[in-house]
Amino acid sequence: MILSDRDIKKAIKQGRIKIRPQINFKTQLGSCSIDLRLGRRFRIFNHPQCPYIDPLDKKGISELTQLVVASEKKPFTIHSRDLVLAETMETLELADDLLARLEGRSSIGRLGVIVHSTASVFDPGWRGKVVLEMGNLGHMPVLLYPGMRICSLTFETLSSPAEVPYYKKKGAKYIGQSGPGVSKIFEEIRK
Repeated sequence: MILSDRDIKKAIKQGRIKIRPQINFKTQLGSCSIDLRLGRRFRIFNHPQCPYIDPLDKKGISELTQLVVASEKKPFTIHSRDLVLAETMETLELADDLLARLEGRSSIGRLGVIVHSTASVFDPGWRGKVVLEMGNLGHMPVLLYPGMRICSLTFETLSSPAEVPYYKKKGAKYIGQSGPGVSKIFEEIRK
């Protein structure tokens, strides 16, 4: 069952959903979602360095990207057909019986910008920074400003608490992530 605005507030008050910094209910709470704001850090791909990405090459994946920090005075430009990793200002913690789904905002999508290419589910027991896999499907670059509302989270109740929540999952690659880090798919493939 998807939580309503009143149930989201109740879950936050009970500590079942923890969001830091604290959200502004007047501007960020919808009827069944919470809007998150864009952070300052972006991980971009240095296309000319390599003709392909090798998912088995941990060092290569790291060297293929670079961290960029935006500010209010110097927003981030997402170019046409670019994929970037970005962070939200908020950090999220979920109870063992809740999951969150990341959704795009129509106002951003109408500019050609998608906020997640595949990773939309935050498992029960998630703890860490929300990282976005952003792409610009449009033909024109778009300026992205830190602090702008960039995506929404909806929350669903599980039928019972997860037996193995994310923070207890062996091999959880992104537990406690603090920003837009590189893909860790090489950890799966090497096992």
